[in-house]
Amino acid sequence: MLQELEQDNLKQVVEENELVLVQYGATWCGNCRIMKPKLKRLSNDFDQIKFIYVDAEKLPESRKLAQVNNLPTFATFKRGILVSQIQTNKEEALKELIHEVADN
Repeated sequence: MLQELEQDNLKQVVEENELVLVQYGATWCGNCRIMKPKLKRLSNDFDQIKFIYVDAEKLPESRKLAQVNNLPTFATFKRGILVSQIQTNKEEALKELIHEVADN
């Protein structure tokens, strides 16, 4: 299940969950709007990962956790630590990132 953050509390979320995958996006970003439903659909297949959507414009502290400068950015966190990130609008690259964090 994909959860959209309403508060700038991503640091707390990644510390409280073993595995977290974050999509950083913005309302003006076309590729972000294309990828969000794909991430939502994929999130249903991986119960062990917490899926989060962060509006990078509205939540600057959360954005800083992955030092995001391009959108959409997808970042994975394990035990509160940033493991990897990619900037992509390709579903296949997103699937690879999900499997990388799920299989380790």
